[in-house]
Amino acid sequence: MNLHRPVMLEEAVAGLAVRDGGIYVDATFGRGGHSAAILGRLSAQGRLHAFDQDPQAVAHARERHAGDARLTIHHHNFAELARVAAQAGIAGRVDGVLMDLGVSSPQLDDAARGFSFGKDGPLDMRMNPQAGDSAAAWLARAKEEEIADVLWQYGEERNSRRIARRIVETRGAAPLMKTAQLAALIASVPGPRSKHIHPATRSFQAIRIHINRELEVLSEGLRQAVDVLAPGGRLVVISFHSLEDRIVKRYLRDEARKDAPTLKLHGKQFPSAAEAEDNPRARSAVLRIAERLP
Repeated sequence: MNLHRPVMLEEAVAGLAVRDGGIYVDATFGRGGHSAAILGRLSAQGRLHAFDQDPQAVAHARERHAGDARLTIHHHNFAELARVAAQAGIAGRVDGVLMDLGVSSPQLDDAARGFSFGKDGPLDMRMNPQAGDSAAAWLARAKEEEIADVLWQYGEERNSRRIARRIVETRGAAPLMKTAQLAALIASVPGPRSKHIHPATRSFQAIRIHINRELEVLSEGLRQAVDVLAPGGRLVVISFHSLEDRIVKRYLRDEARKDAPTLKLHGKQFPSAAEAEDNPRARSAVLRIAERLP
């Protein structure tokens, strides 16, 4: 099975308008499909800085690209982009930043990571398993109201309060430690639900977003990406759900409409019908492009 199928690959690289001797940042390396395409367009003078908070992704990058002097791997969340760029001497000199948001296919497919309700594994969900609380640890201590708020805010789960109440009741007898255990609990809660997705879909998304602070990190990362870009540099962002895309759209729009605008917008794109048919993960993708103004 192909574990990594980069979404909107050609569109993303075209949006970056890659120059062969330029400096680029892949803020979400994953399994490196976008990075490989960027490297394929760089000369020996070009440079690519790849970020990922997942130690497995970093290890894969170092193994796959060992000896390629054009590539520097940073084991950091892209919320640290400005600091790392300053240390690397590329702040204000970057010709393009790519962000491919959300959870990667290898993370979803690995039951041990705990992202998928379709594969039983430990209830973890951390993109960096070496930092922060796991989903199990958070669910063991969070108040009922906090759980309900997370499920509603980040998953738009209409059963949020009922599910939160059931979680608190259940954990009193036995801790929630496995993904299948949590998915079965959610499915057992009566109330309104979609006929088109698994009952646990929205709750798992919400808990993952909360555990990894994804929306806060995105807001910070967008600001830092604009700061590190050189005049004329491109920012390309691929988002996969409305909460992400809303943040991206509003930030880019606000920067473009300021009295002294920092960005020029180059619109949005969607995957082709062929890609959406061939790669289910691509179906909800939205790609937005902006250019740094002088």
